Amino acid sequence: MTTATYLRTDTIPVDRLTPYPGNAKRGDVPAILASLRKNGQYRGLVVREQPDGALVVLAGNHTRHALEQHGPGDCGAKACGVCHNSPAWTPAARCDIVECDDRTALRINLADNRTSDLGTYDYAGLAELLGSLGDVDGTGYSDQDVQDITALVDLPDDDEPPRGAPERTTAASGDPGDLDTGPEGFNPVINLRVPHSVFDRWRAALDAHPGKDDSVKLCGLLDEVETARTARAGAAV
Repeated sequence: MTTATYLRTDTIPVDRLTPYPGNAKRGDVPAILASLRKNGQYRGLVVREQPDGALVVLAGNHTRHALEQHGPGDCGAKACGVCHNSPAWTPAARCDIVECDDRTALRINLADNRTSDLGTYDYAGLAELLGSLGDVDGTGYSDQDVQDITALVDLPDDDEPPRGAPERTTAASGDPGDLDTGPEGFNPVINLRVPHSVFDRWRAALDAHPGKDDSVKLCGLLDEVETARTARAGAAV
């Protein structure tokens, strides 16, 4: 079998769904959960039914994680699209069940993760869409993001980043005053290919610092490094 065959759509308890082994994507689970609470589960997970009956998530692993993180019962959020404020709710996900071989399963997992990375944005169109909402809750964007995107779109033509320049993303330092309103409001993406052991050390060092996202944690890590460097320099005098 070289392609996936659709079998059925079903609602499956989260504890019966196995995350894809070795899934390399690191999604923003809190942002996904915020979207689910606001919008509900608008897209099904793609789940492989294996010959032994196991159900393995090929696409939507972080949605599964977000539903699991929500937990059972009424979460207390107003008009929650996950539990619908029902005390009887148990974590479950709507799933599109497929059957396929191991190689196809791997390709589906890799493609689902990678194809979203390859897309780009029409920022003028994005600014218009975000501006039409008035409330960006559940979109993954913050009010500061909207301001930065709008400022970027409003730049004079001669101030726009050159064609072919590295794609930029909004910094999230936790302090809107740290964000520029010009093109630097979209800061360079750090993209490094490193061995797994190095990535694990980086992840552990980053997670040792509090913060709502990795950019905030990185600031804490850099502060720690600079403090240690200053202390060493002082001791050497």
